[in-house]
Amino acid sequence: MNYLTSRQRDVLDFVEGRIVAHGVAPTLQEISTHFGFSSTASAQKHVNLLVKKGFLDRDKHQKRGLTVVGESSSPPLITVPVVGTVAAGSPIENFGETEETTVPPDMVGQGDHFVLQVRGLSMIDDGIHDGDNIVVKRVSEARPGDTVVALVDGEATLKRFFPEPDGRVRLQGANPTIPPIVMPASSVEIQGILVGLLRKY
Repeated sequence: MNYLTSRQRDVLDFVEGRIVAHGVAPTLQEISTHFGFSSTASAQKHVNLLVKKGFLDRDKHQKRGLTVVGESSSPPLITVPVVGTVAAGSPIENFGETEETTVPPDMVGQGDHFVLQVRGLSMIDDGIHDGDNIVVKRVSEARPGDTVVALVDGEATLKRFFPEPDGRVRLQGANPTIPPIVMPASSVEIQGILVGLLRKY
């Protein structure tokens, strides 16, 4: 009964990550929302199996009554906001906070972080593919060569950052078929630098 399916492992990691990050367990509704379940019944099913298999304990009288039993084989996870989509191509859209996900603690370190889903192929030579989720440290300045999330005329894009001597900024992709974006520095607003990559196979 100790075997966990990948979905059960994901639910356990999410519960543990929320406890580590916030000091309290998620509700069934929060689990359901995070994983896109059609109802809390699916979340309840996974929780019941994790309790039965001895990975979770539950106080039925508490809305947030889940606790992790013993030590999980996974390291504690950190909860960070998923704030939308970023283009690895041309800029496409701005972003605002929508949901949360968990990431390994050694990926984030100190400071504020957020996750974006990548759209496009301009960073593919750096191993960043369409549909990947990237972890970004929220900063307003970057060093030459950093991979940044930048707002260009209010739209978000993922590129390498290179200041030019004439006061402009070159946002360079990692795909020779896609030209760089060259803009006045005043038109480019750094939102953060890339610190991690999350991918599901």
